[in-house]
Amino acid sequence: MSTTAELLVDARNGVGESPVWDAQRQCLFWVDIPGRALWCWDAGTGQSRQWPTPEMTGCIALVQGSEVEPHGRWVAAMETGLAVLTPLEDGTVEVEHRARVRHPQTGMRFNDGRCDRQGRLRAGTMVSDMSLAAAAGTVYAWDGDELHSLLGGLITPNGMAFSPDGRTMYLSDSHPSVQTVWAFDYDTDTGMPHHRRVFIDMNPLPGRPDGAAMDEDGGYWICANDAGLVHRFTPDGRLDRSLAVPVKKPAMCAFGGPGMDTLFVTSIRPGGDLADQPLAGGLFALRPGTRGIAETPCEF
Repeated sequence: MSTTAELLVDARNGVGESPVWDAQRQCLFWVDIPGRALWCWDAGTGQSRQWPTPEMTGCIALVQGSEVEPHGRWVAAMETGLAVLTPLEDGTVEVEHRARVRHPQTGMRFNDGRCDRQGRLRAGTMVSDMSLAAAAGTVYAWDGDELHSLLGGLITPNGMAFSPDGRTMYLSDSHPSVQTVWAFDYDTDTGMPHHRRVFIDMNPLPGRPDGAAMDEDGGYWICANDAGLVHRFTPDGRLDRSLAVPVKKPAMCAFGGPGMDTLFVTSIRPGGDLADQPLAGGLFALRPGTRGIAETPCEF
């Protein structure tokens, strides 16, 4: 076990987000939101490549039944709605728009999201300019046809994850004025969350809550943005441990690797002087000594 972060790709992502392990291809896929790019790191070769996306993409999920495509098919939650992206060998992407979103104000896009254990996509929207602190964000459900609102009144929805049995949904608001993670009872039949309660108040802890992952024991791993840490919380909300990465702004984590025991961490490369964090925006790997849970592909 090594809890020392290893740099896998010096990607220099503006905002590296939504890492997803593709077990069939033994690859990690993720996005650079402002860079408008879909990235892939191949565990077999150690090489990475990228494809342009037509809009800023907040999160992705592998489409069920996309085994025949060399790089899969990916549901992408972007600025104007959802699309299916098919990355091609020539470096281009086929784009199939599936659902449009009606944002309540301008300057909005999708942010964090993932599929529940049944393969239903849930993703949140936000106002891109966080300085406005606009509580216009909504978590949407997409079951293959239309987008339906699940939760509203959020500034920066983030940290979505589902317990191993799928019966608890976790969601954070990472805005500096909120910094809270909630837990919900989750109806696996209807896909509806209810009984919202505070799971973690991160205001007294180092870092703001960003993207999250779940391990097989129900541990909730969340990137502590601005603190250069990834925290693990027990199912009862107790801080269990914190692992360091060599950048200030880890963005999201995901388990993967052949044994599902590698924790991949994407990061943000802010503007300004980066002398103390030259690897900002990179992709890192940790071996925390626990195994994760494979993501359920998106089911149409």
